[in-house]
Amino acid sequence: MPAKTTHAQQRAITGGAGAKADVMSFMDPALAIPSLAAAGTGALIYRRYRRYLRARLARLKGASLVAQTHCGPIEYVEDGTGASVLIVHGAGGGFDQGMEFGGASLARRGFYVISSSRFGYLRTPMPKDASPAAQADAYAALLDALGIARSAILGVSAGAPSAMQFAIRHPHRCSALVLLVPFAFKPSEMARPAPRLSAFGVKFLLTIVRSNLNFWIAARLARAFVIKFVLGTPPAIIQAATRDERARAARILDGIMPIGRRIAGILNDARISSSLPRYELEHIKAPTLVLSVRDDLNGTFESAQYTASQVPHAKFVSYDTGGHIWVGHDNEVLAEIVSFLTP
Repeated sequence: MPAKTTHAQQRAITGGAGAKADVMSFMDPALAIPSLAAAGTGALIYRRYRRYLRARLARLKGASLVAQTHCGPIEYVEDGTGASVLIVHGAGGGFDQGMEFGGASLARRGFYVISSSRFGYLRTPMPKDASPAAQADAYAALLDALGIARSAILGVSAGAPSAMQFAIRHPHRCSALVLLVPFAFKPSEMARPAPRLSAFGVKFLLTIVRSNLNFWIAARLARAFVIKFVLGTPPAIIQAATRDERARAARILDGIMPIGRRIAGILNDARISSSLPRYELEHIKAPTLVLSVRDDLNGTFESAQYTASQVPHAKFVSYDTGGHIWVGHDNEVLAEIVSFLTP
């Protein structure tokens, strides 16, 4: 997912009247449950939340494996047969988000897919060094544990920095590189202002991502705010989308829960993405495909464009609308990736 917390704070806290308006209808999280209880609905709301959380936890139970590697335990899931593709999820993700973001579809189309949980997500612990370079080395260690000599790698959103590092640090292990709405370096002259949060909005965002209950309430009572600043997508794009695409967006948002088991990774991604350096992109030898969306509210379009221009012979594919989760283009994106990875 895709979306970040302190990254928004780093990108400037100016303006934001619209963002504040989005959340004014949502009460202070510290007062939410007492206020609702006073209205006679708090207990019912809380029971619904507990049922929802149990269901989300049940979906994770037994759904993944953990490989013991020289970089520590790494959670993963595997599916399909054929040429291998390692899926690297974005912020707020895990192995499950990787499967949602193309993993399951690629497995059905003749690829052997490995989707892992990055450092600080779900059952992959946070080490002292959780840099993109260290994450890239962990991917190589996971491939070693699975007996895989070479693999394509697909880095989504905040997973892109470590995917690029894998291609740079382990060129003999990387058969192809795909970057989808990537967080990456871009020169200052290419910078485009991202949606700006007021101080109130930043405080609100930091509050909801640190609590399962707060995030669940916000996703229901301040949904436009969450879609805009967590999914990085204009709410109107989702409202105007097909039923299938609206359902997909809802799955992505629900997939962030339980956010409490992902918060260490989210905060690490926020630190990394707030000051990304320029990597030695000219040293990437693997065939490279970069995809992004012009109205991505996380501002990945310019960084994707720059990255593609610096990687030798990279292919750049863009869409005008769809936001950070490429609403309305999921089938097109999948077709591009399948075509690129098929010999």
